[in-house]
Amino acid sequence: MLLSADAALWFLPFVLPLTLWVAWSDMKWMKIHNLAVLALVTVYLVIGLIALPFQAWAWGWANLAVVLVVGFVLSMVGVIGAGDAKFAAAMAPFIAIGDLSLFLLLLSCVTVISFLSHRLARRIPKLRSLAPDWESWQRRDFPMGLALGPSLLFYICLATLYGDMPV
Repeated sequence: MLLSADAALWFLPFVLPLTLWVAWSDMKWMKIHNLAVLALVTVYLVIGLIALPFQAWAWGWANLAVVLVVGFVLSMVGVIGAGDAKFAAAMAPFIAIGDLSLFLLLLSCVTVISFLSHRLARRIPKLRSLAPDWESWQRRDFPMGLALGPSLLFYICLATLYGDMPV
């Protein structure tokens, strides 16, 4: 992995609560709050300057811009939600460009597992009763924050173990 273990360790304590909050809030309200997006961008802005070489940190902003534009277009045509697009853009700087295929594979696996788990859980009355007010139980849409947040978290956790090692 190209994201260093040291950088991942810097990011982890800040990214962990944000990614869990995004997964939870998207299931509860079917919304990824702008505050979560801004908080993640702020983590990259501040901690990224400490954790990453300046050039890698600066290129992260280009990644954010590209994902934001693509996400905006996908949101406009109704493929993804605006919150999903904004959060994906906020995630982009954390992903080393050389790890992109690994991250996309991770995201694909987490998305399938999250989707199947969510759909199964909402069919089990005992589980639904634990969070009866979750909007995602009622909606046909999938709360993509349930996949986006954990994907970033798992990527950073993997980097703490395998950062700086060829994959």
